[in-house]
Amino acid sequence: MSWIKPMNPPITDWQGRSVWLIGASSGIGLATAKALHAAGARVVVSARNAGLLQQFVDDHPGAQAVVLDVADTAAIATAARYVQTQQGLDVVMYCAGYYQAMRAADYSLSEMLRHLDINYTGALRVLDAVLPELLPQQRGHISFISSVAGFRGLPQSLAYGPTKAALINLAEALYYDVSPHGIGVSLINPGFVETPLVANNDFPMPALITPNKAASEILNGWRQGQFHIHFPKRFTRMLLLMRLLPYRWYFALVRRGTGM
Repeated sequence: MSWIKPMNPPITDWQGRSVWLIGASSGIGLATAKALHAAGARVVVSARNAGLLQQFVDDHPGAQAVVLDVADTAAIATAARYVQTQQGLDVVMYCAGYYQAMRAADYSLSEMLRHLDINYTGALRVLDAVLPELLPQQRGHISFISSVAGFRGLPQSLAYGPTKAALINLAEALYYDVSPHGIGVSLINPGFVETPLVANNDFPMPALITPNKAASEILNGWRQGQFHIHFPKRFTRMLLLMRLLPYRWYFALVRRGTGM
């Protein structure tokens, strides 16, 4: 469907382009960092685990690592200035994520707030640091990894789902404001991906894919200038359709499908 105008400036050439990935020590973030480095991008990876970041740098000549906790506002601001000074900010990708299954019988306020801090508030801190850099240069791209769990409420997602729903809404609202300035925004909603985040799930995960496949889908979405990058399509399209159902039908269908 090449006749459809891209929502973002397509990114077709990564050679020399600077990409800062926050939360890239494992999973989708790490796989995407590897794919970008192979495509010629100048990659900066951030996470809390210094050892894993150093391993990435050792294996990918030219890459840089900035150890970072997304709960530390001052550290994020310092890191953003460092990346901008060293090689500029072309693409910023927020990959940090935290997930623990939770239902009402096991409600934990501390766990709820930890999900909020890592999955959503951390993204706000990153925006606070990078928007003053990106807006004046009138170019760049901001990408958020959310989740299909943010589409509608799901069992065991009491802590995780609401933070991803907030991230989806944030990306949508941000697009209105920054796209006129030449800045792209992409919202990435994966289905089940074989990462440490879902390793302890005790329920079937349909259409499970590898992190490398997820990274390939993300780069393809950027190449096409997509705003909403979701995968695998055989699973995510069904969930997108379910967003249109009345609540009575939706709740009944999910309970029947999950047994919860």
